Amino acid sequence: MSKTLVIVESPAKAKSISKFLGRKYTVKASMGHVRDLPKSQFGVDVENDFEPKYITIRGKGEVLKELRGEAKKAKEILLATDPDREGEAIAWHLQTALKIDEEKECRIEFNEITKNAVKQSVQAPRCVDKDRVDAQQARRIVDRLVGYNLSPLLWRKVKKGLSAGRVQSVAVKLICDREEEIQEFVPEEYWSLEATLKVKGTELLTKLAKHKGKKVEIKNEQEMKQIIEDIKAEKYIVNELTKRERKKNPQPPFTTSTLQQDAYRKLNFTPKKTMRIAQQLYEGIELDKKEGTVGLITYIRTDSKRISSTAQEEATSYIKEKYGQDYVQEKERAYKDKGKKVQDAHEAIRPTYTEKTPDLMKQYLSRDQNRLYRLIWERFIASQMSSAVLINTALDIAAGEYTFRATGSTVKFQGFMKVYTDEDTKKKDVLLPEIDKGTEMDLVKLDPKQHFTQPPARFTEATLVKLLEELGIGRPSTYAPIIDTIQSRGYVVKEEKQLHPTELGGIVNELLKEYFINFLDVDFTASLEEGLDKVEEGELYWKEVVKDYYKPFAQLLDKAEEEIGKIEIEDEVSDEICEKCGKNLVIKMGRYGKFLACPGFPDCSNTKPLLEEVGVSCPECDGQVVIRRSKKGRVFYGCKNYPDCEYISWYQPIEKSCPKCSKRLVTKTTKKKGTRIFCPDSECHYEEEVTEGDFNEK
Repeated sequence: MSKTLVIVESPAKAKSISKFLGRKYTVKASMGHVRDLPKSQFGVDVENDFEPKYITIRGKGEVLKELRGEAKKAKEILLATDPDREGEAIAWHLQTALKIDEEKECRIEFNEITKNAVKQSVQAPRCVDKDRVDAQQARRIVDRLVGYNLSPLLWRKVKKGLSAGRVQSVAVKLICDREEEIQEFVPEEYWSLEATLKVKGTELLTKLAKHKGKKVEIKNEQEMKQIIEDIKAEKYIVNELTKRERKKNPQPPFTTSTLQQDAYRKLNFTPKKTMRIAQQLYEGIELDKKEGTVGLITYIRTDSKRISSTAQEEATSYIKEKYGQDYVQEKERAYKDKGKKVQDAHEAIRPTYTEKTPDLMKQYLSRDQNRLYRLIWERFIASQMSSAVLINTALDIAAGEYTFRATGSTVKFQGFMKVYTDEDTKKKDVLLPEIDKGTEMDLVKLDPKQHFTQPPARFTEATLVKLLEELGIGRPSTYAPIIDTIQSRGYVVKEEKQLHPTELGGIVNELLKEYFINFLDVDFTASLEEGLDKVEEGELYWKEVVKDYYKPFAQLLDKAEEEIGKIEIEDEVSDEICEKCGKNLVIKMGRYGKFLACPGFPDCSNTKPLLEEVGVSCPECDGQVVIRRSKKGRVFYGCKNYPDCEYISWYQPIEKSCPKCSKRLVTKTTKKKGTRIFCPDSECHYEEEVTEGDFNEK
């Protein structure tokens, strides 16, 4: 009996939907794209109106042979690739390769791999959406035109092996621009004043807030001394106690970008890792024998916050049963995107089955899968719950013409916070004492503090994703590959979770800024995304978008070719001698930073790590501690005498020993806590404040 052939991208997805469709269907995987532009050729005929040349991807011949064989036996062919532009393009290439008529309704899509969704989709096939295909084709061709023209230019003018791309170059520019801001930043001094006051046996920490009803700004020590002089004889009288009830609404369910940001912040997952694990949860997890393979979350590449009415009803029913009617939102909450074009073809990221709680699924998931699933499940459930109610209090205390303030906050009703909270809402309740107006308080102490303004923070992977999304650069599916590419090319390195431009990244960025500044402009890059959206909507012809982009780009390319001379990156000569040929080793830049190499290459290919000493002796031998990098590029500290001495530490050691256990103390700097010194022994818990001399005293 002939069957219906359903083609998906991956074997995992094929396995998941096979059990929903039964014996009348054969489900096969294309293993992603089957056709693409050739790697070894330009692949775009610029003179012939940007006509692309597609070939079968190397290694996909056997896959296509099998699919063609199955297609001949099938009574019908359905293309069930992912519900986005990329998936539509794969479906179109499959349609072409299998010679399916263009007018044939052979395309199905589903936002979640569930029985109902899959069965409904096979009952409603449609034609391949050529507008959506053209939008993806335009993006692919523009990226090829930029990459295959700019990269050879860099090879000729700078060094072999470099690459440049339309979006990755903008990302590198953002990181370089931020580094420039940091280097040029001039700190400004300012002061703050805290007063510890006592009333009815209770001490209260307050901060100087106003002078004569206006906000206080203390710029230097002299101004601080004058304020202390002004208030030294004053009494501290309660001026006002205000209470305000405030509703806090839940955040919407995850989009691709917000999932990557939250997973980075809460789980320490890189965007690449987040997408890999989310793909596993979407395609299906093997549960028990009865259920088999089940897709646990909806499609993961989305910038929509929309939720289906069915999912909302399921969530509401669960919340009412689990937490009670008070936790059910009064009316359905609609999350909208402000001033941003959204591809609203599918929903936000949510669990496919509300009743499959993280606790129930834990036995079937790996630790990382469960942590990410819990994050998605809790965020979705919380998004459908009632608002939290907070009581914010403020206590103003007058000291002559000056006003000190204490603030507090308590949770009156948890609402959605019972399930999901942000980092800032995890703080404990702060209760202020009930004090009548006119009550006099006793001064315990004044604590003046000097501060300096801080430069803007370097990007983390999460904050870079956030900015790319805000600027409209790239699409949900591109954020993780962009960040991975700029690191693998050696333009950016990650140190203590922060992205730093390398010397090579800086050189390439300056070159592109000088000759291709318009194409690195964030507004110009975002305008291309808008053009692609119009292609998808059928408002623009895709070749017009490509032409409008390429014509000025080609002119700048010709100018750059003529004007840029060969840029010599002189290798810094080190004092270390090559043990193989006797030449002085030179310092080179690689993917994970600088390393030593023999200048005699290719006759001598000797390389070794560049060991940068941190000025601290090894706690286990007479060597020096140096900076090293793991295979993934993470910085750690080890002994210069390795492998004879195997001392390593993820945190920088200092020349001080722990007074409790005698182990060498280490230091770490974080955005929240600043620089702190602590004992690396997990059972010791010793910690101390940083003082002058901590980094050079034994």
